[in-house]
Amino acid sequence: MPAIVLVGAQWGDEGKGKATDLLGSSVDYVVKFNGGNNAGHTVVIEKDGKREKYALHLLPSGILSPNCVPVIGNGVVIDLGVLFEELDGLEARGVDTSKLLVSANAHVIPSYNRTIDKVTERFLGKRRIGTTGRGIGPTYADKMNRVGIRIQDLYDEGILRQKVEAALELKNQVLAKIYNTRASAVDDVVEELLAYAARLAPMVADTSLVLGQALDRGDTVLFEAGQATLLDVDHGTYPYVTSSNAVSAGACTGSGVPPTRIDSVIAILKAYTTRVGEGPFPTELHDDNGEFLRKTGAEYGTTTGRPRRCGWMDTVVGRYATRINGVTDFVITKLDVLTGLEKVPVCVAYDVGGVRHDEMPVNQTDFHHATPIYEELDGWWEDITGCRSFEDLPANAQAYVLRVEELIGARVSAIGVGPGRDEIIERFPLKPAVAG
Repeated sequence: MPAIVLVGAQWGDEGKGKATDLLGSSVDYVVKFNGGNNAGHTVVIEKDGKREKYALHLLPSGILSPNCVPVIGNGVVIDLGVLFEELDGLEARGVDTSKLLVSANAHVIPSYNRTIDKVTERFLGKRRIGTTGRGIGPTYADKMNRVGIRIQDLYDEGILRQKVEAALELKNQVLAKIYNTRASAVDDVVEELLAYAARLAPMVADTSLVLGQALDRGDTVLFEAGQATLLDVDHGTYPYVTSSNAVSAGACTGSGVPPTRIDSVIAILKAYTTRVGEGPFPTELHDDNGEFLRKTGAEYGTTTGRPRRCGWMDTVVGRYATRINGVTDFVITKLDVLTGLEKVPVCVAYDVGGVRHDEMPVNQTDFHHATPIYEELDGWWEDITGCRSFEDLPANAQAYVLRVEELIGARVSAIGVGPGRDEIIERFPLKPAVAG
């Protein structure tokens, strides 16, 4: 009954689809348990001798595996227009999306929350958070304030209308009187949401029950986090975070599966570090090295297209991710991007006002002022994209992986050496053994 949680160990964009691909046909269900269409996965598939790239935003990557059931859990907030746009795009490319299940308890992103998200960011100016403006934060706020709209509400027009009226009673005052923006009409919002109900109906399910029964049967369930550890609303670099729990514990609350059923936690760690949006980033590079990583690694947001901020590997962040998530296995991605560098710096600790920090500073102000302490490792020039075993890697590339493994405190079980789904080295099995 393997239940596997897959998380990002940095600020997102680590390449979680690579681990999903590696697990391949052994996975029966893939569950997205947090976030919305404010993040994305890029998956490259070999098809008819050609590489095809798929950019997924709201859907779990399991949608691309014909034998897998993709599930959107209760912890996700859903823009229904985006959901169907993404489904239509996949179907136009020959992908079967008929198995998708959506939790009846997941919350819907109404149009007024997209508006509020955008005008709030403009209002904040230099103090902006750097959100994607897709209504994610305001929808999670509605959820906590108990004025949110759930998928199941689309099937009771009376309740739906009551909830929209309750939400807009205050929000329209804010839009009109504070932001000088046109108020939203209740009828328009209700009509827009109801337009999706019929098509959505076959997908709606008690997904907690479905997943519990799947684990009882011995099926393998993969819980796939959106965003990453340092974007978690509780454990990330607050306030420059997302609005949900992107750490391994979020898989339980976001899916309705208890923690006693989780067998392993796989964390994805890019061979260097990137982030999008505002917030502290100790190893960020503003020089030719940063531009080299951005161009060589094609570091542009899957969802937004924004250039990603780039920096060296930060193993302080890696150790933090190990502890917060209970990581059993790491997958290092994009090791090939470092090819051609004479020296590869690795951050092993921080200097904050002359004091060394081997762990993440508890004080956010200290993290803002942290200066990385680097250890320089020898680089390599050999092309590693054809390597399929750890021993195939150049000696210096092996040394890099082993040193990172030592510093982050958990084993590196797989290594990505190229963008293709087959361009990966598996050192240790990622899927836990099934008893009996």
